[in-house]
Amino acid sequence: MKPFIKKLSKRLSQLPLPGEKSQKLMLARTQKFKLNNKKRKTPAAVLILLYPFKDDWLFFLTKRTKTVEHHKGQISLPGGMVEKNEKLVSAAVRETYEEIGVKKDNIKIIGSLTPLYVPISNFEIFPFIGWTIKEPKTKMHEKEVERIFKISINELLLEKNMKRKKNMFADLTTPIPYFHLDNEMVWGATSMILAEFKSVLKELL
Repeated sequence: MKPFIKKLSKRLSQLPLPGEKSQKLMLARTQKFKLNNKKRKTPAAVLILLYPFKDDWLFFLTKRTKTVEHHKGQISLPGGMVEKNEKLVSAAVRETYEEIGVKKDNIKIIGSLTPLYVPISNFEIFPFIGWTIKEPKTKMHEKEVERIFKISINELLLEKNMKRKKNMFADLTTPIPYFHLDNEMVWGATSMILAEFKSVLKELL
């Protein structure tokens, strides 16, 4: 196991994780942040899939098509809904294969981050972290994914890439925190998951 992966795996196994404190850094004021909701949540799982590149580590993000049911056109981690009787981590790996074509046999899971509830879609998202020994081959699911792109952890760690943009919601001008990554605006649930991941990385590097 690579030294960085060994350190990251060890940190993920230790509680507490940064959790809500880090997630809230990317919370838009229009969003409600509730983990305890009486309505039955729909479980979903996503994967931060790391692989080595030169002296850095990269992971995949996707841009969703305008035809998917939820979060049209937004930037997401590979992932989706958990099927009946399916394990959460299995869903993350399966969806990664279906969306970007990385074979499950190449993926080694090393841990997970804090679950995140998204009121607007009623999803409870379970983020997992895995890695591959080298850059995996990808194949885009064209009905769900418009674009696959790669982000380095050093790019995520750059403070200049954490920004705010004023948007109109319900006739109110509201600042939206986001990561500016590969010329894309990464906001909402994905940015909240990446904010916790960033906090973990800052402890290690």
